[in-house]
Amino acid sequence: MLIGYARVSKADGNQVLDLQIDALQGIGITYGQIYVDKASGAKDDRPGLDNCLKALREGDTLVVWKLDRLGRNLKHLVSTVDDLSRRNIGFKVLSGQGADIDTTTPAGKMVFGIFAALAEFERELIRERTIAGLNAARARGRKGGRKFQLTKAQIRLAQAAMSNRDTSVSELCKEIGVTRATLYRYVGPTGELREFGKKVLGIEETP
Repeated sequence: MLIGYARVSKADGNQVLDLQIDALQGIGITYGQIYVDKASGAKDDRPGLDNCLKALREGDTLVVWKLDRLGRNLKHLVSTVDDLSRRNIGFKVLSGQGADIDTTTPAGKMVFGIFAALAEFERELIRERTIAGLNAARARGRKGGRKFQLTKAQIRLAQAAMSNRDTSVSELCKEIGVTRATLYRYVGPTGELREFGKKVLGIEETP
């Protein structure tokens, strides 16, 4: 099934969703299968996208008008599409500079692979700078390291809530006091444990 997502910036009252919705309906997506947001691309709180990601099932394809409608930045975009790929969900862009991206085809996967490589390069640079900073701090007698933001009880609560399709991710984040990006480091859109969640719960990663 094709599922559409459209977004315009709330800050610009001149922007309307009509062009995006027309393009999505033009490839056969019904209006009831299009999720929308009126929010800045930099905002964490996008309930339309939250609901869209929760509604997607294995074999579906998420379709957007342009690449910048989905991701807040390159890192968020790659992370989101990588998560879709792990769930066997496709991703397709209809126009703009990302129009060659269709992860249901070999050529589209290759194009997106370039984006993923750039994001990985950025992550490695950040990791190297972080390690260098920690080493410098230790040399001056200070210790550092990431503190986990969720407790075991909060992670179990998040797992149960995210496994329910009717759960509002925004409301869940408010309840446990974290951003959506932070929540997704611990628990995935359907309640599966992620790296940080496994570490807090003491679950070993399988090789």
